[in-house]
Amino acid sequence: YLLFHHCDVLSLLPCAGERLKGDEGREGEAEAFKEQGNAYYAKKDYNEAFNYYTKAIDTCPNNASYYGNRAATLMMLGRFREALEDAQQSVRLDDSFVRGHLREGKCHLSLGNAMAASRCFQRVLELDHKNTQAQQELKNATTVLEYEKIAEVDFEKRDFRKVVFCMDRALEFAPACHRFKILKAECLALLGRYPEAQSVASDILRMDSTNADALYVRGLCLYYEDCIEKAVQFFVQALRMAPDHEKACLACRNAKALKAKKEDGNKAFKKGNYKLAYELYTEALGIDPNNIKTNAKLYCNRGTVNSKLRKLEEAIDDCTNAVKLDDTYVKAYLRRAQCYMDTEQYEDAVRDYEKVYQTEKTKEHKQLLKNAQVELKKSKRKDYYKILGVNKNASEDEIKKAYRKRALMHHPDRHSGASAEVQKEEEKKFKEVGEAFTILSDPKKKARYDSGQDLEEDGLNMGGQSSGPGNFFFQFG
Repeated sequence: YLLFHHCDVLSLLPCAGERLKGDEGREGEAEAFKEQGNAYYAKKDYNEAFNYYTKAIDTCPNNASYYGNRAATLMMLGRFREALEDAQQSVRLDDSFVRGHLREGKCHLSLGNAMAASRCFQRVLELDHKNTQAQQELKNATTVLEYEKIAEVDFEKRDFRKVVFCMDRALEFAPACHRFKILKAECLALLGRYPEAQSVASDILRMDSTNADALYVRGLCLYYEDCIEKAVQFFVQALRMAPDHEKACLACRNAKALKAKKEDGNKAFKKGNYKLAYELYTEALGIDPNNIKTNAKLYCNRGTVNSKLRKLEEAIDDCTNAVKLDDTYVKAYLRRAQCYMDTEQYEDAVRDYEKVYQTEKTKEHKQLLKNAQVELKKSKRKDYYKILGVNKNASEDEIKKAYRKRALMHHPDRHSGASAEVQKEEEKKFKEVGEAFTILSDPKKKARYDSGQDLEEDGLNMGGQSSGPGNFFFQFG
């Protein structure tokens, strides 16, 4: 009975020849899949090539060349991490597989791991010291390492343009390196090139939505564009993905502090507590010198506070700092221009209003520019109010009294015993007093003078009036 069953079981097992025939059949089938994969690869139909190489691997999983071929296909599809796994598997199965080592090195290099890439290319040269591809790729890996070192030093020096240049060169050899792209994006953000930085970060997030570095850069761009609330959301998300992310942690803390100080300053200003508002804006300005747009607004806000406190020169300085940070900041130009007007620095006021009108051609800005131009024109003429020693709101009687006093003071008869030089100076002042009275005592001429119009249009010859200074003097004398 036992013998019978033993023989029965043996009859069910394939003989050695049958097993060999089965293995050969699978190998043949796998080779057929590989050939089909090669055909699609040659046609650049990499997706179909991938499918057939996968079938070959599934059929015969211990063949190094199948993994090598699929790695090559994945590289063409830009799927370097998956390609790296296949290339590594190929050399695990056959350490003498030159193409496998080359592809592993290429994947490492494309992903930015130049050190690991160098080891792979050196292994190729151990197997084939004349391999020109490995020699060139080893040089490329060395070049990438050099750019990395230079970029590291330049980042510490805050030479962000140089870092961007180095990363662009490195990415020519390592196009799939997220680390290089993130460093470039961060530097673009620090240079104020926010759209470019956001584009790089967004590309990475489309491939890897959990990339904490990319989330940090997106937040950084928003933070520097003064969209602080949205920026905080990205920083928080980055910290969820990487709780120890130091840069995201610092940026998040700065963003929250800036937002709070600025809002407190605004509240104090609205309540009329200008001293407190000044202190809060000053504290906010000390939080992060890199946040150009927010700091420009803080300087402008503090300038407004100083103007309310009638500290006009300080207000001008604050607005100047604001436009240094952001030369497109219209509000800062307007605030500074008004301060220039209030301090009678009309040429500077005109220059600022011209800048504003070039940026925003509104009726309001046009009128402000016109007013400044009129005041500038007036400032270059004789100040008849100053000559008579009266203010611009002086009454007719006050003008007459002032004229009488000044005419007596500078009358030539009063200085007949003085030197020729003094007599000449006093005679000049006497004539100016007469001119001033001629204009300011005539309502029409005074109105034209006050509005900045040319008095010559009335046919008025300054210093040669029909009723000269002497007549006025004797009239009041």
